[in-house]
Amino acid sequence: MEAGSVRHGSPEAESQRLRGTNQSGMRDHNERLVLSLVRQSGALAKSDIARMTGLSAQTVSVIMRELEDEGLLLRQEPVRGKIGQPSIPMALNPEGAFFIGLKIGRRSAELVLIDFLGNTRAMLQNSYRYPAPRDTVDFVKSGIAQMRASLTRDQDKRIAGLGVAMPFELWNWVDTAGAPREVMEEWRNRDMRSDLQALFPFPVYLQNDATSACGAELVFGDIGTLRDFVYFYIGAFAGGGVVLNGRLYSGSTGNAGALGSMPVPGPTGKPTQLIDVASIAMLESALNARGMDAAHLWTSPEEWGDLGQDLDDWLSKAGDALAYAIVASASVIDFESAVIDGWMPGAIRARLVEAVQASIGKIDVEGLRLPSVREGTVGIHARALGGASLPLSERFLIGATALSRGP
Repeated sequence: MEAGSVRHGSPEAESQRLRGTNQSGMRDHNERLVLSLVRQSGALAKSDIARMTGLSAQTVSVIMRELEDEGLLLRQEPVRGKIGQPSIPMALNPEGAFFIGLKIGRRSAELVLIDFLGNTRAMLQNSYRYPAPRDTVDFVKSGIAQMRASLTRDQDKRIAGLGVAMPFELWNWVDTAGAPREVMEEWRNRDMRSDLQALFPFPVYLQNDATSACGAELVFGDIGTLRDFVYFYIGAFAGGGVVLNGRLYSGSTGNAGALGSMPVPGPTGKPTQLIDVASIAMLESALNARGMDAAHLWTSPEEWGDLGQDLDDWLSKAGDALAYAIVASASVIDFESAVIDGWMPGAIRARLVEAVQASIGKIDVEGLRLPSVREGTVGIHARALGGASLPLSERFLIGATALSRGP
């Protein structure tokens, strides 16, 4: 190791990553830094923040006073030590800002309203056979009007943005989605971000849906000290995201981590894509082929009931495919962990993770350091919450998520 270099993931690296600057003109960065630290660590006193960031006590005092005046921080009860003046911890004010997340999926749309702590204040869902642009805009318009009506005037003024999580190039899924071609073609000529921006006074952001779910795990999930992980979200179709050095990596086009397109062995041994094996749409097809109504897969993600052998078969195939995808990912980047979440009951998610772990044990991984495989901690609403995390990260945090203004 060269002199002056810092080992990635070490305490020294973490300390340098959170260093502030005392130069004038950098207050915006420092305010974000303070808010990020308080979000990660809970209530902190000025002396704690000065120590953690390297900022002067005077700079920290000015920042925290301004954040308190803006209603973003709240004073907590003084903590008295053995000597000197008591310290006053400052915590995030739940009422400091509000964020709206929208998930546009292939079988349902969701709207969620969260506060500055990430607590869900309201949630609406609309299930459908396939997504139609006009119906989606109508749902968003009426749903957000309903949410805003529940807020006070001051709370409504504190809505910091709407984040949209949706599949890019949705029109390409016409056959798999079972939708009329002319309806899906409408998506090709629609700029959903611009359409929604015209309806609301707050900024609108856009990100790929699976990448947004990954962002939700990063911002709201219980990931501990994880800094590098590959993330899989299993919805109607499988997708994912990549986190490097504690930041969501979306690439130059916003489509990095398009894990649903990753080649994996198919049922016949020929290569296919992960999306064609591990997606819940495959389970739905198997149930429909047996004459079973599978609509509850989308309307009741907390409880699927007894799906019998069809579920067992799907878990086995999906586990094999995800195992290959994880091993392939590990051959490119030395991930600490592979995180699996999805639109499914927690018990089934746990079974899927177990199936993946068992399948990895059957693959030749010589020369690789494999990541641990673990369950996601956000759950079924990760995509909508990931959408809400976009304005939160963009406006108040130190670059936890990268986002795209359009597909």
